[in-house]
Amino acid sequence: MPEITRRDPFKNFRFRVKFSGSTEYIAGISKVSGLKRSTEVIKHRDGGDPGSSRKLPGRTEYEPISLERGCTSDTVFEEWANRVWSLRNSAGGLETSLKDFRRDLIIDVFDEGGQVVLSYSVHDCWVSEYQGLPDLDANANGVAFEHIKLEHHGWVRERTNPPQLPQFSDTASG
Repeated sequence: MPEITRRDPFKNFRFRVKFSGSTEYIAGISKVSGLKRSTEVIKHRDGGDPGSSRKLPGRTEYEPISLERGCTSDTVFEEWANRVWSLRNSAGGLETSLKDFRRDLIIDVFDEGGQVVLSYSVHDCWVSEYQGLPDLDANANGVAFEHIKLEHHGWVRERTNPPQLPQFSDTASG
């Protein structure tokens, strides 16, 4: 077992998201909902033991994942959502692009030195909800965000190399 030297937990604001097989990260994602799964509990009781029940694991469900980013001219969220359903294509009977509406995602978490310390693969994601533009308010002072909600078939933590602890010397104190 490797020696664990880090005591501090990783920060939740140093992350990036990319499509599996891509080297480029999706621009500007500022929020990713948590990865959550839950397994149903099946209770059963032996016929000769009326006073207590036993529990077994049942079906496992994965919660949808939400991604949020500031609205820009980049259309990657909209293009992906349009593969599931497009108003333009629905008139011609082509409602869903069955070939490529599902995509795998990689969520990488970085340490203070910019090294990947956690990596999760999310399998067979597809867009179940797309919000291309938020409520607009001329009296507000904020950023416009677009939002997608992703259904998927589960996630797995990938192995990452232990980060090298960065070290520097302060030349101003010498």
